[in-house]
Amino acid sequence: MAEAVLIGEQIEDDEVQEILKTGTDLRQYAAQIEKEFKEVENRSIDDYIKESQNIANLHNQIGNTSNILERMESMLMDIQDALNNISTEITSLQKKSVSMSVQLTNRQSIRAQISQFIEDMAVPEEMVSCIMDSPVTEKEFVAHLNELNHKLNLMKELNFKESKSSQDVSDVLQKLKIKAMSKLRLYLMEQIYKFRKPMANYQIPQNAMLKYKFFFEFILSNERIVAQEICNEYVDTMSKIYYSYFKSYSTRLGSLKFEEAVSKDDLMGLDDSGPKGIFSKTSSLKNKSTVFSIGDRGEVLNQQLEAPIIVPHAQQKFRYAYEALFRSEQYALVDNACREYLFVTDFFIVRGAQAQELFNQIMGKTTALLIKNLETYVQDCYDTIALFLCIQLCFRYQLMCHKRCVPALDKYWDNLHAVIWPRFEQVFRMNIQSIQDCDPTKFPKETGPHYITRRYAEFSAAIVGITENFPNELVSHMLLELQEEVKCFMLRMAAIFTTRKEQLIYLINNYDLVLGVLMERTRDNSKEAEAFRELLSTRSAEYVEEILAPHLGGIIQFVKDCEQMRDKEQTEELKRQERRSLQLVANFSANWKKSLEELNREVFLSFPSLLTGSQLLQLALAQLVQYYHKFYKLLTPNARAQLVNIHVIMIEVKKYKSNF
Repeated sequence: MAEAVLIGEQIEDDEVQEILKTGTDLRQYAAQIEKEFKEVENRSIDDYIKESQNIANLHNQIGNTSNILERMESMLMDIQDALNNISTEITSLQKKSVSMSVQLTNRQSIRAQISQFIEDMAVPEEMVSCIMDSPVTEKEFVAHLNELNHKLNLMKELNFKESKSSQDVSDVLQKLKIKAMSKLRLYLMEQIYKFRKPMANYQIPQNAMLKYKFFFEFILSNERIVAQEICNEYVDTMSKIYYSYFKSYSTRLGSLKFEEAVSKDDLMGLDDSGPKGIFSKTSSLKNKSTVFSIGDRGEVLNQQLEAPIIVPHAQQKFRYAYEALFRSEQYALVDNACREYLFVTDFFIVRGAQAQELFNQIMGKTTALLIKNLETYVQDCYDTIALFLCIQLCFRYQLMCHKRCVPALDKYWDNLHAVIWPRFEQVFRMNIQSIQDCDPTKFPKETGPHYITRRYAEFSAAIVGITENFPNELVSHMLLELQEEVKCFMLRMAAIFTTRKEQLIYLINNYDLVLGVLMERTRDNSKEAEAFRELLSTRSAEYVEEILAPHLGGIIQFVKDCEQMRDKEQTEELKRQERRSLQLVANFSANWKKSLEELNREVFLSFPSLLTGSQLLQLALAQLVQYYHKFYKLLTPNARAQLVNIHVIMIEVKKYKSNF
């Protein structure tokens, strides 16, 4: 029993374990199971025997089904063969369809080309009638002319290929071309002849020609000789018109010029104050200062640059400076030349060198006339400002032409510069030389601003103001030369005065005049203004020392001596200066108010400019207070007690403070 339990623990099968637990004999149980298997087998055999007929029937049915499937397979194979034949037929039909489609496309394409060719070659009766009878300005004529031009170009291509098809219509097209050319030539010639009518506004026929510019294009592409004839006629006509107009206009403008011309006697350094002899030549200008001051003449470069031109017969009562007349003349040329250049490039279909050549043929005589007139004026011109304004006008009008996309006048502007620049430089240097040749002893001894200084100030301000936007190295160099000569002239003039104070007064008055004019007319930071500002500052400081010397000379010298002793650490020597300082204190205390009054009177009598006098007085008073402070620090306590209180002096100094 114990052995059965041990075996049961080792066996995992639940049913076997259950049997073992009940204590059943395994041999008996196995025999029983074997018996049951036999019974089940026998019953199964009986079942098969019972169903044998059905199984046989099933076998027969399976056989029949297999036969049916074989027949279906045969049928499907036949269908597959039929489908293969159909696919072959479809492929063949596709190839035939593609071939027929290509044939159809080719026929349609050649049909369109042949139709277009026939249409291009055919000459409709309507075209013939319109070309022969209609006016050239009719829309129908222009449309048929374009069509005729197309047919003529096609005929040229066919003739080049030696095509026989063009021979059928060649005669008709040639006759139509000749008729059209005749009518177009007549129309364009009529428009050109309209330019020749007196007082004609040639812009009207020009606009009419531009409206039908295809006419010239048609003539140019079909008959170059006729096109050249029309072009030559236009060039000849317009050349004469422009030449006649500008010749008349320049002559009439010349009558509006100031009668008083600037001459060689109007140079900057020439003396116009001395007595004149019986045979001496008087100054050509009533007011010579206008030669060197620009006034409102510079407006020709600004507001008047594009102002309407001067109409001589309407302005007979007025007189103008040369640069104003030059501006009007050049602006008229720019306006006409730009319009003409744009017209010829558009109408005659030319570009680049061809356009320049055609433009020169039209405007060449006119520009040569204007250059010659300028040469005539320039050779006797001594008006440096007028010459320089003309140069600047050339620069500005050249830029204007470039903005209008007209480079045709570039050579003309270069020629004008070649005429004006040498004369401008020559006259400029003549003015410099006139300053060099000045003899200071021939001028009156006056400490006020010299008229040559004023001329220089006005002239320099004018040139600097003009060149602010268009600087030029040559002009800057000549201005520097002139500035140096004027400085030397001022020093030579100052040398004729016997005292240093008079020399300084003269220099300060003249430096101040130049600086004032430059600051008024130009930028404050210009090189010329900076140079004279530095000179004025240096001379002003020296002048202050000069005018303080009579009143504070002892104190100034005392301060300088004591500062030297202090720097050298000479203490004993400093102590011995007390007696000297007491005398200076007593003298200053007795006279300081009177000294202030005399300083004030002297300064304002010496300088015509109240602003300059006020600035110098304030500078002198500031220097006086500064020396007073230094003097106070160097005094002994005993001397300080006797000195006037600094606050009292400051109150008195404030009384001389100016409101300028």
